[in-house]
Amino acid sequence: MTVIDAHQHFWWMAKRAQPFPAIFGNRLARDFTPADLLAHLRAAGIDGTILVQSLNDLVETIEYLDLADAHDFIKGVVGWVPLDEPTACARALNSLTARRRFVGVRHLMNYEPDPEWLVRPAVLESLHQLAGRRLVVEAIPVNDRQLESVIAAAQRVPDLAIVLNHLGRPPVPENGWEPWGTQMTRAASCPNISVKLSAGGDLVARWTWSTDQIRRYVDHVLDAFRPERIMAASNWPVVLLGGTFAEVWGGITQLIGALTPAERTAILGGTAERIYRLTA
Repeated sequence: MTVIDAHQHFWWMAKRAQPFPAIFGNRLARDFTPADLLAHLRAAGIDGTILVQSLNDLVETIEYLDLADAHDFIKGVVGWVPLDEPTACARALNSLTARRRFVGVRHLMNYEPDPEWLVRPAVLESLHQLAGRRLVVEAIPVNDRQLESVIAAAQRVPDLAIVLNHLGRPPVPENGWEPWGTQMTRAASCPNISVKLSAGGDLVARWTWSTDQIRRYVDHVLDAFRPERIMAASNWPVVLLGGTFAEVWGGITQLIGALTPAERTAILGGTAERIYRLTA
């Protein structure tokens, strides 16, 4: 079994500013590099990662692809292109798809004031381009209106593979359920949506990792999506706001511990290999 951490980031503060939300404080305001992560991967028995954009910045994407060329453990890069500018999007994709580790695109829609940004006509036009190139688009909603737009995008571009980040931001700190619970059931009814079993910054900035507290939310996602559409992901280093890498990855393995070996294999790597069409 190849174990894949399906979501991590790198940054160098002197190279490019990171506009952290105020709720993060300065807790992540230092460099996080491949050398920092590699020890955690080895200790956890993780073979590879998906490196995900942290800025809406094409230059960062190119730098991430250069890192993937230099480090074998980076199996794929989810970068950024201007989805709201279809012509510029096509031009960027023409260049990026020549890079073998380029597997998809994410835009930080969680910071967009328009909760329906993902289904604007121009953005939908770009999403059709991604679908035609068999690339993944990742979505990072942090509230119910943004999550609703992800469902709408999946319905309007049914041949596009959409990866929902961080369990769709379950209301764990609030000990809530709706509308998240019903929306995740509806999201699972869209066969082109998969989901990352991970905790996002909006969650861990407000909550200290507890495997027991997040279990009922994970169980709901497991029942709705099934393992073939779920992938384990650390969200390092952002997840350090709520726990250590070992605590979080250990918690993820506990949360799927009762599944069959084949189901665990899917979540720990098989789903990521298939969705991102990873190559050796």
